[in-house]
Amino acid sequence: MNNSIDEIKKRKAEWEKEAATRETRPAKFTTVSGEPIDALYTPDDIENLDFRNDIGFPGEFPYTRGIHQTMYRGRLWTMRQFAGFGTPEDSNKRYHYLLENGQTGLSVAFDLPTLMGRDADDPLSEGEVGLCGVSVSSLADMEVLFDGIPLDKVSTSMTINAPAAMLLAFYIVVAEKQGVMAPQLRGTIQNDILKEYIAQKEWIYPPNPSMRIITDMFAYAVKEMPKWNPISISGYHIREAGSTAAQELAFTLANGFAYVEAGIAAGLDLNEFVPQLSFFFNSHLDFFEEIAKFRAARRIWARRMRDKYGAKNPRTWTLRFHTQTAGCSLTAQQPENNIVRTAYQALAAVLGGTQSLHTNSMDETLALPSEKAVTIALRTQQILAHETGVANTIDPLAGSYFIENLTNRMEREAERYFEKIDSLGGVIAAIEQGFFQREIADAAYRYQQELDRREKIIVGVNEYVQENEQISIPILEIPKEVEIKQRQRIEEVRAHRSEVEAENSLSELKRAAEDGSNLMPKLLQATRVYVTLGEMCNTLKEVFGVYEEPVVF
Repeated sequence: MNNSIDEIKKRKAEWEKEAATRETRPAKFTTVSGEPIDALYTPDDIENLDFRNDIGFPGEFPYTRGIHQTMYRGRLWTMRQFAGFGTPEDSNKRYHYLLENGQTGLSVAFDLPTLMGRDADDPLSEGEVGLCGVSVSSLADMEVLFDGIPLDKVSTSMTINAPAAMLLAFYIVVAEKQGVMAPQLRGTIQNDILKEYIAQKEWIYPPNPSMRIITDMFAYAVKEMPKWNPISISGYHIREAGSTAAQELAFTLANGFAYVEAGIAAGLDLNEFVPQLSFFFNSHLDFFEEIAKFRAARRIWARRMRDKYGAKNPRTWTLRFHTQTAGCSLTAQQPENNIVRTAYQALAAVLGGTQSLHTNSMDETLALPSEKAVTIALRTQQILAHETGVANTIDPLAGSYFIENLTNRMEREAERYFEKIDSLGGVIAAIEQGFFQREIADAAYRYQQELDRREKIIVGVNEYVQENEQISIPILEIPKEVEIKQRQRIEEVRAHRSEVEAENSLSELKRAAEDGSNLMPKLLQATRVYVTLGEMCNTLKEVFGVYEEPVVF
């Protein structure tokens, strides 16, 4: 039998001619991102693929098949459910519940005032305290949040960006009070301000001073927190804003390269700080597209770090990432269907080689998750890990004509975007010109048009709709008393602290911002004397200013 590529191409053409005479469903055969998908893939679709250089072995360059040799046969992914609501007491209770039910890492969700660097008693915080996450205004809140949780044994992730340095300082000092020193702490703080300008829009300072704060954190982590990831470069929010998979991949990695270059410009050794950088991706509904995206991400990062930046430490070549299932794919209609969506998205993340995973709860499009819903989401991961067999072998889809072709396409599309971003002057210049914002808006608009034309189907939304549907699942409600309690705690903090020490620490923080000194020691000093989050952020505003987004058409 002749299995040459030429013979396969000839036979494939014959098959396609015959298949074209068959009836085909009136569907649009594209990925969620709009990429066309052929009916059949054969060896000719990957004829130029080099196994050793393009696929390789797990734990070996270019890490297409995973960054660890044994992957889940050695250790399962970290099951890290994103959680936080109401008061620190409320969230602390939920954390203990999740840990008791098998969660292996904590992931903190903060409310909008905290994300914006505002205290709970700020006039602009009114009506938002504790609603979309836990309210944290000072060390006093953080002490309650982690009460009874041994921070030398639990890995913690915190989703906070513009005021990330302050929240990290709170966490370090809470650990100190437990007798746990900074070098013992394990976890990640998101701290990705570039994606805020691109997608999520929760910024405080302009780009350049924001990057200075981040490189200060890199420098501090290298010396004081070797087990800590001082940034999680996030594509999740880029995808939630409406991007395609290729845009999520390209824009996230472009941001990653920008942080590498900022660290180098700040005088840091890339072989020391880059191994502490981590990533955060979305796992959307197109199963194969997501797997290809994860595999391409590892390969692109490894090649760039070694070949462009000249990194010598192999740990700099390995892209480590957390994954969260797609919140934007959840529907308020027939919310139980979200359990199924989440399960498939989680499976894609695992087959794509994620290091940790959050599975969304079925009710998250309606409110913060209830205890029952978050338990089902956690059990979804546990079933994947222990019942499905997917953890038994590494990168089981490697060699698939379709997967390898799609991985290559992802890489090529990302490289095209890198060239475009470079031509605009880099990531910050592209942000200021509105490039990312326009690309994402255009992609979101195209997808919405496909839904409106019913070229893409969302079950329960534009097809298989139930008339007069009644939502019967319980919803978590945040009472008004949360805001009252949080305001009272701030009053107590200010009443019992030394105002002289607080004012002196803020003066030193401002001086460090002005003279270029590393900000972390000053933030820690302010934290220890119970300076609030808002007070620290407002002090830095006096030096750095506040960012205003340019109008984009």
